[in-house]
This record gives sequence, structure tokens and C-alpha cells, in this order.
Amino acid sequence: MYHSAKENGYDVTIASPQGGNIPLDPESLKSMLIDKLSKDYETNQDFMKLLQNTKSLGEVTGQQFDVVYLAGGHGTMYDFPNNTVLQNIIKEHYEAGKIVAAVCHGVCGLLNVKLSDGEYLIKDKAITGFNWFEEAIAGRRKEVPFNLEAELNKKTSKYEKAFIPMTSKVVVDGNLITGQNPFSSKEIAKVVMEQLKQ
Repeated sequence: MYHSAKENGYDVTIASPQGGNIPLDPESLKSMLIDKLSKDYETNQDFMKLLQNTKSLGEVTGQQFDVVYLAGGHGTMYDFPNNTVLQNIIKEHYEAGKIVAAVCHGVCGLLNVKLSDGEYLIKDKAITGFNWFEEAIAGRRKEVPFNLEAELNKKTSKYEKAFIPMTSKVVVDGNLITGQNPFSSKEIAKVVMEQLKQ
């Protein structure tokens, strides 16, 4: 998403729950998951400095963005679901008609977001996210705190997944855009950029 946003002339703010350094998940850097573009960013010192000096969610509260994008990685399953600051940022932007997008495990940040009417944001929404079979393929079922697919299915009957695991799947429901797994990253970025131009 960062690459597509910069390529299309957008300013990008990178934030994390506490601010400061965002550690990279070593599993996400394995050769099966990482393409040349991602590898180039991993060795780009300027980009890595951005990841080491992120703003905290508290610092960006109240700011308006065209898109709120939740990146993936297994760590998000611990950091995102119960973060009320993140929930408020998502709620405010979603209700303002701004794009809220999430990919892979980052989708877990949508689980507990409630709108002003008290309903969950994802209630009755078409959505996708890293599924339980993909978690088995990744060998991480014992490491994750919960089954993301099962939790999504508790709150919406419109969970979707690709027929073939570990292939791209992007689901759009109004201004909510979700990608299933790391292989959906390029497609979700493309879809978000297209929606921004509308």
C-alpha cells in the first residue's frame, strides 16, 4: 500500500499503537511471501527509518486521512483487536465515508469496532481475512491467540475466501475494503487507489 500511495502522489503517515519502532515479523520475510519490491523496501534505509520512528495512534487521533489502512502480520492479533484508540480512528473515518482498508491479519483490527448506533462495523458486511487453513499452512495455529476466520464469522455472515488458499482475494463493501492474505497486498492497493479516484 505504501508504494502505491507514494506512486500516486499521496502523503503517507505510518502509525502504530505505541509509536516508535515496528518490529518486522520474521515469518513475513520468508522467501515464499516476499517479492522483489518488498525486499527492496526491506533494504531501503529511508523506509526502514520510517518504520523505526512511527507516530503513536494517539498522535494521529483527530487527524483526517483519505484512507485508514491496517497492515497485516501476526503481531496485529495482539495489538489491534482491543485497542480503543484504533477503534475510534476507524469508526470516525468509516462514518465520514473515508476508506477503511485492511489486509491479512490486520483485518482483526475491525473485529471490535462499534459504530455510533452501537452495531459492529463488520455486521452484515462482506469481508475477508487470513483464514484458518492458511494459518495451518503458515504453521502458526498454536501461536495465534484466536482463529480470525471464526471470529469474523461470528459477526458477519458474509465472510469470503479465495477458492485456492494463499492466493489473492479482495472484498469491497462500500468504503470497507479487505484483503485475505499477503498475496492480496498488491490487489488491495490497486483497488484502494481506484476508489480514491472516484
